[in-house]
Amino acid sequence: MAGAAGLYAADLPPRRDAAHRHSRHRLALASRHRPPLLGAPVAPRSLRAPASAPQCTIGRAAAGRENESWGYRRIHGELAGLDITVAASTVWQILKSAGIDPAPRRDGPGWPEFPRSQAQGILALDFFTADLLNGAKIYVLAVIEPGTRRVRVLGATGHPVQAWVVQQARNLLMDLEDAGTRVKFVLHDRDASFTLAFDAVFQAAGVRVIRSAVQAPRMNSIMERWTGSCRRELLDRTLIWNQRHLMIVLREYEDFYNTHRPHRTLSQAAPLRPLPDSVADLDQFRVQRRDRAGGVIHEYRLVA
Repeated sequence: MAGAAGLYAADLPPRRDAAHRHSRHRLALASRHRPPLLGAPVAPRSLRAPASAPQCTIGRAAAGRENESWGYRRIHGELAGLDITVAASTVWQILKSAGIDPAPRRDGPGWPEFPRSQAQGILALDFFTADLLNGAKIYVLAVIEPGTRRVRVLGATGHPVQAWVVQQARNLLMDLEDAGTRVKFVLHDRDASFTLAFDAVFQAAGVRVIRSAVQAPRMNSIMERWTGSCRRELLDRTLIWNQRHLMIVLREYEDFYNTHRPHRTLSQAAPLRPLPDSVADLDQFRVQRRDRAGGVIHEYRLVA
């Protein structure tokens, strides 16, 4: 047998791996199996693990150790000398069955209660885009007061660089100071245009900046709702020639929204037009229509 083994090793041509037979295969993907030499003894392969080896794994412990890049969170522990791993879904089910809230804060108001309780001191900002006839895209920065629903269109630009955005924040603070409006919180999303310098302008005035979560438009739902109204009622029905024309129609819509458009939250009043104290006899009045924004928007007023 030793002679036959020597003959196999010396006279036979060298064996080529799968990586050499196929030039496009990586060496790491080649088979690692090596057949024994001719005549060499082969040990019997065990088909069952020894009885002393632990047979209990929880939460795919073995798969988790071999696949660290899977990314799911695991909790490790020891029980009777065994390495036990519990998947995050198992922990979530246990906490849910026990009635424990998975939020970090177990007490205090949640997000739906926060805007309602602090509505008078919140400003919500957001960018939205408008397309011109020449194909250019203009970025518009607007802000709304959730407590009064008053809207301010701060400006529009084709390039919302940091210097322009910071200047709009300063102008907004001056307008609020002139109007006697006190602000505690500023809410906006995680748009790259809202830089740290932009937030620093509000923080220097004692205003706390709150960034909404990623892909959570409901955290800034009032501002998102106004953007949708502006698109449906104005931008989708108007051909915008240039940036100056865009600002003209946006100012017109801003005045219409603040002084005339009724809001269900305000009991059908407008942000800058409260409801009358008493209801008059409507049989004595006639309704007159006034066109705004070139006839795109219609206002209806009672006249004697």
